Amino acid sequence: AQTITDSIDRSLSRMKTDYIDLLQLHSCGVDVLEKGEAILAVRDAQQAGKVRYIGYSGDNEAAAWAVDSGLFASLQTSFNLVEQKARYGLLQAAKAQGMGVIIKRPIANGAWGAPKSPSGYADQYWERAQLLEQMGPIEGAPANRILLALGFTLAHNAVDTAIVGTQNPAHMRANLRWVEEDLPIDPAAVAELHRRFDEVGRDWVQLS
Repeated sequence: AQTITDSIDRSLSRMKTDYIDLLQLHSCGVDVLEKGEAILAVRDAQQAGKVRYIGYSGDNEAAAWAVDSGLFASLQTSFNLVEQKARYGLLQAAKAQGMGVIIKRPIANGAWGAPKSPSGYADQYWERAQLLEQMGPIEGAPANRILLALGFTLAHNAVDTAIVGTQNPAHMRANLRWVEEDLPIDPAAVAELHRRFDEVGRDWVQLS
């Protein structure tokens, strides 16, 4: 608890602000969440006016616990065209709780359609993409592989926003342009990606 409190105070000082709009507990396991100390620390900060909203960032059982607890205003979790486990109930449960839903890894680290894994971190995403792509052409899919990936994630009503990281300003401008001009993508492409994942990926271990 003291580590969290000190971190909040340090952040307020560095950002020269009086409060944090959204503070997220990141990747705390169920054991940490159930212990309660971390949650108590952020709720104390909220009551003190240092934090407006409290969210949880994570996946799998811990994300489900956070949603079911009713303690958090938002959920940040992994979801993309090769990691669709969140649509098996988690996204719907978060919306039923009135939570804001933030998606991380929305373009699967650029793995879809790449000739090789874009990075070591993306190896598992790329391997999954290869399996799904080998099932044939996707009707209605845009030619641009990143647009397809981003369009898939944002096609889900439960998704409020997505974090797309880049070091290239041109990529950021392209993302904005696609959102404004080229979305939504064809629902047939989204449905086909659902079908493929349901067929071969339902039992895959969730990637974070």
